[in-house]
Amino acid sequence: MIISRTPFRVSLFGGGSDYPAWYREHGGAVFGFSINKYCYISMRELPPFFEHKHRIVYSDIELINEIDEIKHPAVRAVLQELKPPKGLEIQHQGDLPARSGLGSSSSFTVGLLNAYYALSGKMIPKRKLAEMAIDLEQNAMKEHVGSQDQIWAAFGGMNHIEFNQDDTFLVNPLIIDTNRRKKFLGNLMLFFTGLSRYATQIAEKQIANLPNRQSHIIKMVDMIAEAESILQNANAPFADIGQLLHDSWMLKKELAKEICPPAVEEIYQAALDAGATGGKLLGAGGGGFMLFYAEPEAQPKIREALGNLTEVHFDIDHAGSKIVIYEPDGLDAQD
Repeated sequence: MIISRTPFRVSLFGGGSDYPAWYREHGGAVFGFSINKYCYISMRELPPFFEHKHRIVYSDIELINEIDEIKHPAVRAVLQELKPPKGLEIQHQGDLPARSGLGSSSSFTVGLLNAYYALSGKMIPKRKLAEMAIDLEQNAMKEHVGSQDQIWAAFGGMNHIEFNQDDTFLVNPLIIDTNRRKKFLGNLMLFFTGLSRYATQIAEKQIANLPNRQSHIIKMVDMIAEAESILQNANAPFADIGQLLHDSWMLKKELAKEICPPAVEEIYQAALDAGATGGKLLGAGGGGFMLFYAEPEAQPKIREALGNLTEVHFDIDHAGSKIVIYEPDGLDAQD
Protein backbone atom coordinates (compact mmCIF):
# COMPACT_ATOMS: atom_id res chain seq x y z
CA MET A 1 0.00 0.00 0.00
CA ILE A 2 1.23 3.47 -0.95
CA ILE A 3 -0.36 6.68 0.31
CA SER A 4 0.63 10.10 -1.01
CA ARG A 5 -0.28 13.36 0.70
CA THR A 6 -0.45 16.47 -1.48
CA PRO A 7 -1.30 20.00 -0.29
CA PHE A 8 -3.89 22.44 -1.57
CA ARG A 9 -2.88 26.05 -2.16
CA VAL A 10 -3.80 29.70 -1.65
CA SER A 11 -2.82 31.98 -4.54
CA LEU A 12 -2.53 35.62 -3.50
CA PHE A 13 -1.30 37.63 -6.50
CA GLY A 14 -0.58 37.20 -10.19
CA GLY A 15 -3.34 34.73 -11.09
CA GLY A 16 -4.11 34.74 -14.79
CA SER A 17 -0.47 35.17 -15.78
CA ASP A 18 0.07 31.42 -15.27
CA TYR A 19 -1.99 30.49 -18.33
CA PRO A 20 0.25 29.38 -21.21
CA ALA A 21 -1.68 31.70 -23.53
CA TRP A 22 -0.31 34.57 -21.43
CA TYR A 23 3.18 33.62 -20.28
CA ARG A 24 4.34 32.23 -23.63
CA GLU A 25 4.03 35.78 -24.91
CA HIS A 26 4.61 37.96 -21.85
CA GLY A 27 6.10 35.78 -19.13
CA GLY A 28 4.22 35.55 -15.83
CA ALA A 29 4.48 35.26 -12.07
CA VAL A 30 2.35 34.31 -9.07
CA PHE A 31 2.77 34.61 -5.32
CA GLY A 32 1.09 32.49 -2.66
CA PHE A 33 1.58 29.36 -0.59
CA SER A 34 0.56 25.75 -0.08
CA ILE A 35 -1.57 24.99 2.99
CA ASN A 36 -1.72 22.12 5.46
CA LYS A 37 -4.96 20.75 4.00
CA TYR A 38 -4.44 17.76 1.78
CA CYS A 39 -5.48 15.36 -0.93
CA TYR A 40 -4.66 11.73 -0.05
CA ILE A 41 -4.22 9.07 -2.73
CA SER A 42 -3.86 5.42 -1.71
CA MET A 43 -2.72 2.90 -4.28
CA ARG A 44 -1.96 -0.80 -4.38
CA GLU A 45 -1.81 -3.59 -6.90
CA LEU A 46 -5.25 -5.17 -7.08
CA PRO A 47 -5.15 -8.95 -6.47
CA PRO A 48 -6.19 -10.93 -9.57
CA PHE A 49 -9.29 -12.48 -8.00
CA PHE A 50 -11.93 -10.06 -9.24
CA GLU A 51 -13.95 -9.74 -12.41
CA HIS A 52 -12.53 -6.24 -12.84
CA LYS A 53 -8.89 -5.28 -13.31
CA HIS A 54 -8.95 -1.78 -11.76
CA ARG A 55 -10.92 -0.35 -8.84
CA ILE A 56 -11.08 3.45 -8.51
CA VAL A 57 -12.81 5.04 -5.52
CA TYR A 58 -13.59 8.75 -5.19
CA SER A 59 -17.08 10.31 -5.10
CA ASP A 60 -17.92 7.44 -7.45
CA ILE A 61 -16.71 3.84 -7.59
CA GLU A 62 -15.43 2.51 -10.89
CA LEU A 63 -14.85 -1.19 -11.47
CA ILE A 64 -13.30 -1.50 -14.92
CA ASN A 65 -11.04 -3.67 -17.04
CA GLU A 66 -9.69 -1.27 -19.66
CA ILE A 67 -8.02 2.03 -18.84
CA ASP A 68 -9.86 3.75 -21.68
CA GLU A 69 -13.13 2.96 -19.86
CA ILE A 70 -12.20 5.06 -16.81
CA LYS A 71 -14.51 8.04 -16.30
CA HIS A 72 -12.29 10.04 -13.96
CA PRO A 73 -10.29 12.24 -16.37
CA ALA A 74 -7.10 12.52 -14.29
CA VAL A 75 -6.94 8.82 -13.46
CA ARG A 76 -7.58 7.90 -17.09
CA ALA A 77 -4.94 10.32 -18.39
CA VAL A 78 -2.29 9.27 -15.87
CA LEU A 79 -2.79 5.54 -16.44
CA GLN A 80 -2.90 5.97 -20.22
CA GLU A 81 0.44 7.74 -19.93
CA LEU A 82 2.09 5.32 -17.49
CA LYS A 83 0.53 2.06 -18.75
CA PRO A 84 0.61 0.02 -15.51
CA PRO A 85 1.37 -3.66 -16.18
CA LYS A 86 -0.96 -4.87 -13.40
CA GLY A 87 -4.38 -3.94 -12.07
CA LEU A 88 -4.57 -1.12 -9.53
CA GLU A 89 -6.83 -0.06 -6.69
CA ILE A 90 -6.83 3.72 -6.26
CA GLN A 91 -8.69 5.59 -3.54
CA HIS A 92 -9.00 9.32 -2.92
CA GLN A 93 -9.78 11.28 0.24
CA GLY A 94 -9.57 15.03 0.72
CA ASP A 95 -9.55 17.39 3.70
CA LEU A 96 -11.62 19.99 1.80
CA PRO A 97 -14.28 19.89 -0.93
CA ALA A 98 -13.35 19.53 -4.58
CA ARG A 99 -14.05 22.31 -7.12
CA SER A 100 -13.48 24.93 -4.44
CA GLY A 101 -10.66 27.15 -5.72
CA LEU A 102 -7.76 25.59 -3.80
CA GLY A 103 -6.17 23.73 -6.69
CA SER A 104 -7.62 20.37 -5.64
CA SER A 105 -7.70 18.94 -9.17
CA SER A 106 -3.98 19.50 -9.64
CA SER A 107 -3.25 18.18 -6.14
CA PHE A 108 -5.07 15.00 -7.18
CA THR A 109 -3.01 14.66 -10.38
CA VAL A 110 0.30 15.33 -8.63
CA GLY A 111 -0.54 12.98 -5.76
CA LEU A 112 -1.61 10.24 -8.18
CA LEU A 113 1.66 10.50 -10.10
CA ASN A 114 3.68 10.48 -6.89
CA ALA A 115 1.86 7.40 -5.58
CA TYR A 116 2.25 5.49 -8.84
CA TYR A 117 5.98 6.11 -9.06
CA ALA A 118 6.43 5.10 -5.42
CA LEU A 119 4.52 1.87 -6.07
CA SER A 120 6.89 1.31 -9.00
CA GLY A 121 9.89 1.78 -6.70
CA LYS A 122 10.86 5.20 -8.01
CA MET A 123 11.27 8.55 -6.28
CA ILE A 124 10.36 11.32 -8.72
CA PRO A 125 11.76 14.87 -8.27
CA LYS A 126 9.29 17.64 -7.41
CA ARG A 127 10.00 19.53 -10.61
CA LYS A 128 9.29 16.44 -12.70
CA LEU A 129 6.04 15.87 -10.79
CA ALA A 130 4.89 19.41 -11.57
CA GLU A 131 5.97 19.25 -15.21
CA MET A 132 4.20 15.95 -15.80
CA ALA A 133 1.00 17.17 -14.13
CA ILE A 134 1.02 20.37 -16.20
CA ASP A 135 1.51 18.41 -19.42
CA LEU A 136 -1.21 15.87 -18.62
CA GLU A 137 -3.79 18.45 -17.58
CA GLN A 138 -3.18 20.92 -20.38
CA ASN A 139 -2.38 18.55 -23.25
CA ALA A 140 -3.71 15.04 -22.57
CA MET A 141 -6.83 16.13 -20.67
CA LYS A 142 -7.25 19.36 -22.67
CA GLU A 143 -8.24 21.24 -19.50
CA HIS A 144 -8.33 25.03 -19.47
CA VAL A 145 -5.98 25.34 -16.51
CA GLY A 146 -2.94 27.37 -15.63
CA SER A 147 0.43 26.12 -14.43
CA GLN A 148 0.62 27.32 -10.83
CA ASP A 149 -1.52 24.75 -9.00
CA GLN A 150 0.63 21.80 -10.06
CA ILE A 151 3.77 23.58 -8.82
CA TRP A 152 2.29 24.48 -5.41
CA ALA A 153 1.12 20.87 -5.06
CA ALA A 154 4.53 19.41 -5.87
CA PHE A 155 6.82 21.89 -4.08
CA GLY A 156 4.85 23.26 -1.12
CA GLY A 157 5.99 26.41 0.67
CA MET A 158 5.42 30.15 0.30
CA ASN A 159 6.85 31.04 -3.09
CA HIS A 160 7.21 33.53 -5.89
CA ILE A 161 6.85 31.41 -9.02
CA GLU A 162 8.07 32.80 -12.35
CA PHE A 163 6.83 31.48 -15.71
CA ASN A 164 9.10 31.86 -18.71
CA GLN A 165 8.09 32.11 -22.34
CA ASP A 166 9.78 28.75 -23.09
CA ASP A 167 7.47 26.95 -20.60
CA THR A 168 10.15 26.66 -17.91
CA PHE A 169 9.52 27.99 -14.43
CA LEU A 170 11.43 29.13 -11.35
CA VAL A 171 10.31 28.52 -7.77
CA ASN A 172 11.65 31.22 -5.45
CA PRO A 173 10.87 30.71 -1.72
CA LEU A 174 9.99 33.93 0.09
CA ILE A 175 12.49 34.61 2.88
CA ILE A 176 10.52 36.12 5.76
CA ASP A 177 10.97 36.31 9.53
CA THR A 178 9.15 33.43 11.23
CA ASN A 179 7.24 35.60 13.69
CA ARG A 180 6.23 38.00 10.96
CA ARG A 181 5.00 35.14 8.80
CA LYS A 182 2.91 33.76 11.67
CA LYS A 183 1.40 37.18 12.33
CA PHE A 184 0.55 37.60 8.67
CA LEU A 185 -1.16 34.20 8.50
CA GLY A 186 -3.07 35.06 11.65
CA ASN A 187 -4.57 38.02 9.80
CA LEU A 188 -5.97 35.83 7.02
CA MET A 189 -9.41 34.23 7.21
CA LEU A 190 -10.59 31.45 4.90
CA PHE A 191 -14.29 30.70 4.37
CA PHE A 192 -16.12 28.18 2.21
CA THR A 193 -18.94 29.82 0.29
CA GLY A 194 -20.77 26.55 -0.19
CA LEU A 195 -20.73 27.14 -3.94
CA SER A 196 -18.93 24.57 -6.09
CA ARG A 197 -18.08 25.12 -9.74
CA TYR A 198 -16.06 23.66 -12.61
CA ALA A 199 -13.06 25.97 -12.81
CA THR A 200 -12.13 25.05 -16.37
CA GLN A 201 -15.39 26.44 -17.71
CA ILE A 202 -14.74 29.83 -16.11
CA ALA A 203 -11.04 29.69 -16.98
CA GLU A 204 -11.88 29.15 -20.64
CA LYS A 205 -13.72 32.48 -20.67
CA GLN A 206 -10.85 34.20 -18.85
CA ILE A 207 -8.32 32.88 -21.34
CA ALA A 208 -10.43 34.01 -24.29
CA ASN A 209 -10.62 37.48 -22.75
CA LEU A 210 -6.90 37.86 -21.96
CA PRO A 211 -6.13 39.96 -25.07
CA ASN A 212 -8.73 42.48 -23.89
CA ARG A 213 -7.45 42.60 -20.32
CA GLN A 214 -3.68 42.84 -20.72
CA SER A 215 -3.39 45.88 -18.46
CA HIS A 216 -5.29 44.03 -15.73
CA ILE A 217 -2.91 41.06 -15.73
CA ILE A 218 0.15 43.31 -15.78
CA LYS A 219 -1.12 45.25 -12.76
CA MET A 220 -1.92 42.04 -10.89
CA VAL A 221 1.59 40.70 -11.51
CA ASP A 222 3.15 44.02 -10.48
CA MET A 223 1.45 43.69 -7.10
CA ILE A 224 3.67 40.70 -6.27
CA ALA A 225 6.78 42.82 -5.72
CA GLU A 226 4.84 45.27 -3.56
CA ALA A 227 3.32 42.48 -1.46
CA GLU A 228 6.69 40.78 -0.93
CA SER A 229 8.28 44.09 0.05
CA ILE A 230 5.58 44.61 2.70
CA LEU A 231 6.02 41.11 4.11
CA GLN A 232 9.81 41.37 4.29
CA ASN A 233 9.92 44.90 5.74
CA ALA A 234 9.60 44.72 9.52
CA ASN A 235 8.21 48.26 9.63
CA ALA A 236 5.61 47.90 6.88
CA PRO A 237 1.98 47.55 8.03
CA PHE A 238 0.28 44.31 7.04
CA ALA A 239 -2.92 46.23 6.38
CA ASP A 240 -1.39 47.30 3.07
CA ILE A 241 -1.63 43.63 1.98
CA GLY A 242 -5.36 43.79 2.59
CA GLN A 243 -5.66 46.80 0.31
CA LEU A 244 -3.59 45.06 -2.36
CA LEU A 245 -5.85 42.02 -2.18
CA HIS A 246 -8.88 44.25 -2.60
CA ASP A 247 -7.35 46.04 -5.59
CA SER A 248 -6.39 42.71 -7.17
CA TRP A 249 -9.90 41.32 -6.65
CA MET A 250 -11.45 44.38 -8.31
CA LEU A 251 -9.24 43.72 -11.34
CA LYS A 252 -9.85 39.97 -11.37
CA LYS A 253 -13.62 40.44 -11.42
CA GLU A 254 -13.27 42.18 -14.77
CA LEU A 255 -11.53 39.23 -16.44
CA ALA A 256 -14.87 37.42 -16.93
CA LYS A 257 -18.37 38.15 -15.67
CA GLU A 258 -18.77 34.58 -14.38
CA ILE A 259 -16.00 35.10 -11.80
CA CYS A 260 -18.15 36.95 -9.30
CA PRO A 261 -21.81 35.90 -9.14
CA PRO A 262 -24.18 37.94 -6.92
CA ALA A 263 -23.93 35.52 -3.99
CA VAL A 264 -20.15 35.94 -3.91
CA GLU A 265 -20.45 39.72 -4.15
CA GLU A 266 -22.79 39.71 -1.14
CA ILE A 267 -20.35 37.65 0.93
CA TYR A 268 -17.44 39.90 0.02
CA GLN A 269 -19.33 43.07 0.88
CA ALA A 270 -20.54 41.62 4.18
CA ALA A 271 -16.94 40.87 5.17
CA LEU A 272 -15.82 44.39 4.24
CA ASP A 273 -18.70 45.93 6.19
CA ALA A 274 -17.67 43.84 9.21
CA GLY A 275 -14.06 45.06 9.12
CA ALA A 276 -12.07 43.13 6.51
CA THR A 277 -9.73 45.39 4.55
CA GLY A 278 -9.59 43.16 1.48
CA GLY A 279 -9.86 39.68 0.13
CA LYS A 280 -10.50 37.56 -2.92
CA LEU A 281 -12.25 34.52 -4.24
CA LEU A 282 -9.66 31.80 -4.70
CA GLY A 283 -9.14 29.95 -7.95
CA ALA A 284 -10.82 30.71 -11.24
CA GLY A 285 -13.90 32.18 -9.57
CA GLY A 286 -17.61 31.45 -9.44
CA GLY A 287 -17.57 29.91 -5.96
CA GLY A 288 -15.44 27.88 -3.61
CA PHE A 289 -13.31 29.46 -0.91
CA MET A 290 -12.91 33.16 -0.13
CA LEU A 291 -9.87 34.61 1.62
CA PHE A 292 -10.03 37.81 3.67
CA TYR A 293 -7.42 40.01 5.31
CA ALA A 294 -8.52 41.32 8.70
CA GLU A 295 -6.78 42.58 11.82
CA PRO A 296 -7.38 40.32 14.85
CA GLU A 297 -9.74 42.77 16.53
CA ALA A 298 -12.06 42.74 13.50
CA GLN A 299 -12.21 38.98 13.10
CA PRO A 300 -14.98 38.17 15.64
CA LYS A 301 -17.36 40.57 13.89
CA ILE A 302 -16.50 39.04 10.49
CA ARG A 303 -17.16 35.54 11.83
CA GLU A 304 -20.52 36.76 13.08
CA ALA A 305 -21.37 38.39 9.74
CA LEU A 306 -20.42 35.21 7.85
CA GLY A 307 -21.84 32.87 10.46
CA ASN A 308 -23.57 30.70 7.88
CA LEU A 309 -20.24 29.90 6.20
CA THR A 310 -17.62 27.36 7.31
CA GLU A 311 -14.28 28.87 8.35
CA VAL A 312 -11.12 26.84 7.80
CA HIS A 313 -8.00 27.46 9.88
CA PHE A 314 -4.73 26.70 8.15
CA ASP A 315 -0.96 27.00 8.17
CA ILE A 316 1.66 26.73 5.44
CA ASP A 317 2.70 23.33 4.15
CA HIS A 318 6.44 23.30 3.45
CA ALA A 319 6.84 19.73 2.18
CA GLY A 320 4.74 19.56 -0.97
CA SER A 321 3.57 16.19 -2.23
CA LYS A 322 5.10 13.36 -0.23
CA ILE A 323 4.70 9.65 0.39
CA VAL A 324 3.38 9.24 3.93
CA ILE A 325 2.92 5.45 3.85
CA TYR A 326 5.27 3.21 1.89
CA GLU A 327 4.53 -0.48 2.19
CA PRO A 328 5.09 -1.75 -1.36
CA ASP A 329 4.68 -5.38 -0.35
CA GLY A 330 1.56 -4.74 1.70
CA LEU A 331 3.39 -5.55 4.93
CA ASP A 332 4.13 -3.39 7.92
CA ALA A 333 7.86 -2.88 8.44
CA GLN A 334 7.55 -4.56 11.86
CA ASP A 335 6.02 -7.76 10.43
